[in-house]
Amino acid sequence: MTIAWVDGSHGASGDMLLGALIDAGVPIEVISAAVDAVAPEPVALEAERVTRGGLAASRCHVEVADSVHHRTWTDVRGLLISASLDSAVRDLALAVFERLAVAEGAVHGVPPDEVHFHEVGALDAIADVVGVCAGFTHLGLTEVVVSPVAVGSGSIRAAHGTLPVPPPAVARLLGGVPSFSGPPGHPEMEMCTPTGAALLTALATAWGDQPLMVTGAVGVGAGGRDPEGWSNALRLTIGEAAESRHGGEMRPAPAAGAGNFPPWRDSAEVVIEANVDDLDPRLIPGAIDALLAAGANDAWVTPIIMKKGRPAHTLHALTPATATDAVRRAFFRETSTIGVREHETVKRALPREMLTVTVAGHPIAVKAAALEGEVVNLQPEWDDVARAAAVLGRPAIDVLAEARAAALALR
Repeated sequence: MTIAWVDGSHGASGDMLLGALIDAGVPIEVISAAVDAVAPEPVALEAERVTRGGLAASRCHVEVADSVHHRTWTDVRGLLISASLDSAVRDLALAVFERLAVAEGAVHGVPPDEVHFHEVGALDAIADVVGVCAGFTHLGLTEVVVSPVAVGSGSIRAAHGTLPVPPPAVARLLGGVPSFSGPPGHPEMEMCTPTGAALLTALATAWGDQPLMVTGAVGVGAGGRDPEGWSNALRLTIGEAAESRHGGEMRPAPAAGAGNFPPWRDSAEVVIEANVDDLDPRLIPGAIDALLAAGANDAWVTPIIMKKGRPAHTLHALTPATATDAVRRAFFRETSTIGVREHETVKRALPREMLTVTVAGHPIAVKAAALEGEVVNLQPEWDDVARAAAVLGRPAIDVLAEARAAALALR
């Protein structure tokens, strides 16, 4: 089962969902082709890498010409029915717009067919709905789980005047499903748009926290605003359903192309490094620990020869963008350097999961990594191996070999 978990805990909108799909690996050409098939006027999509509250994300810009058309639900339905679309994309888009029409009609006291969508019926919203439906259909998902949705607080200006947040249409669309104003400290703003609410309620097969799954790809979609101290972004996690990781059964990672996500995970990272020739070598292990504690994903040391033939070391840290400041400070506090070098890189990692085996009754965690469905690496956790060896009074090398053999038996 290929499943997706949508994290709407910081809000949801059509463009945030589009950005998350593109960030997770859905080709923008797939989305654009569906939009072009429906839009009666030119629409262009462009993806941009941005940050939201220190979180790297993709922002999808929908470029449209000024239009004077305020289409009704009847008009939009006609566009969708006559378009050359995949039937699954068409049916999903029809369901989304029908939800919008029913909600807006109930709010304004008019029949759904007569609802003038205003902003919701404009070309950019047609692009949002059709593009998101095309992206999710492309993934071939069997289940979509959606978190409780943050709706925001305060008030907004709309076509009909000032409205409370959540707007009446959003409150109606999210009826019967979990939502909340937002985590503590959230800014006063609209976090969930009517389009976002309609899309999530049409897509969701279940609501709640992330299900047990083997992650294949994660996409982060940015909203238009970037308020200070707040990640105005939506996360999309795609993967395969998994059995319990501690039940002794190992599920292989999904094959390449399964669910249309790549056989490895790409993440934007920063390498921070410094040359030191005057640091007491006894301090190096502690410096590495400090870099890791500050948020680095990995840290290591390379012996080098500096100018004038002086022996020295280069300390390196592979760091997520959100932790660069803390790791940089750790370099200055824990080593003798007065300057660091930084460069962006991409970390490409195989999907992995943890399983548990036993050696003489002692549990040992094993990390399993797979490439295109084939397990290519099994590594017992060394701390578990050393602990079991000490209790059993056996050489650690023997316990390591037995743990790896037990893991191989689960392949």
